[in-house]
Amino acid sequence: MRYFLIAGEASGDQLGAALMAGLRQLDPQAEFLGVGGPAMTPLGLTSLFPMDELSIMGIWEVLPKYRHLKRRIAQTAQSVIDAAPDVLITIDSPDFGLRVARLVRAQRPDLRTVHYVAPSVWAWRPGRALKMAQVIDHVLAILPFEPPLMRAAGMTCDFVGHPVATADVAGPDEAQLFRNAHGIAPDAPVVLCLPGSRRGEVTRLGPRFDEALIRLRDRVPEVRVVLPTVPGVSGMVRDMIRRWPTAPIVIEEPDEKRAAFAAADLALAASGTVSLELAANRIPMVIGYDMAPLSRLIVGALLRTDTVTLVNLVSETRAVPEFLGSRCQPGPMAQALQDALENRAKRGAQLDAMDLTMDRLGKGGEAPGLRAARSVVQAITGPR
Repeated sequence: MRYFLIAGEASGDQLGAALMAGLRQLDPQAEFLGVGGPAMTPLGLTSLFPMDELSIMGIWEVLPKYRHLKRRIAQTAQSVIDAAPDVLITIDSPDFGLRVARLVRAQRPDLRTVHYVAPSVWAWRPGRALKMAQVIDHVLAILPFEPPLMRAAGMTCDFVGHPVATADVAGPDEAQLFRNAHGIAPDAPVVLCLPGSRRGEVTRLGPRFDEALIRLRDRVPEVRVVLPTVPGVSGMVRDMIRRWPTAPIVIEEPDEKRAAFAAADLALAASGTVSLELAANRIPMVIGYDMAPLSRLIVGALLRTDTVTLVNLVSETRAVPEFLGSRCQPGPMAQALQDALENRAKRGAQLDAMDLTMDRLGKGGEAPGLRAARSVVQAITGPR
């Protein structure tokens, strides 16, 4: 079969790669077209254009690039129509993918459409599910409480698990090799700094995260900071850290990132999928996030939940401290980091919540990419 996939950011690229691998197992002659990044490319996808053009979040950030994004939407929709695939699969990034799907459906109403990652209607804008049902037939959900919400809106939906729950994590040997390679003392706490994979996130969160970590280092001088990054923002990250008083260890290679996660004792991270990666590695964390003022005002008014951290939501706890919007300030985040490092009770509560989250996301089961692939094939071949 011919599969047209659209991913718009690093986390979607990883989901798309896992799905492509699963589809290849079920359909060895599968042909892949669409938009993707460095994880999807080795599996046979030649992206129409660089995926990082779509890694934009927030109303204020999108406005200057609106015309360009509209052109990319039209270009991608025409490519779908010209390719005549068996299915269109949009992966996360609904602002782009669903606009493409709407243009395609207007000309190819018979084409099956699948969206991977249900919209977070439990958090804000519940009407998005009904709107999505106009152009999407089937949804692949990565959180266990989402299928009933999607079905109520008129789409079929399967919970397929989250890839992070079954991904291999590095062990103690790799952790020790990482420490040795970077001259980190055995008893020095390693703190991950994870300000996001989008340019706007790095610009907005990077200075605040660094100030929080400076304050932590003032209290715990032996702390070493590691900053994993991705190709789309790595140059920007390296330019930014030249201004930091104490430069962190910057890493880009996936294998080194795995080892860094194994070596880490703590993390300061932007809200998003990375919280689940940290949970899989049992790394206590503090979450910080903010948007441009206009985006913050609008999203804040529409938010329907008291937490956006996935570990808190899936575990039904509030064990992970988060600092959102105007609360995303260096002082409180530094104190929360120190608590997570030194307070045994708070650290233990986080670890328990992480273990429960991984169990609920499918740890020990079939690989989510393969489960998602089975669900896609069923959506193509089954009754509409």
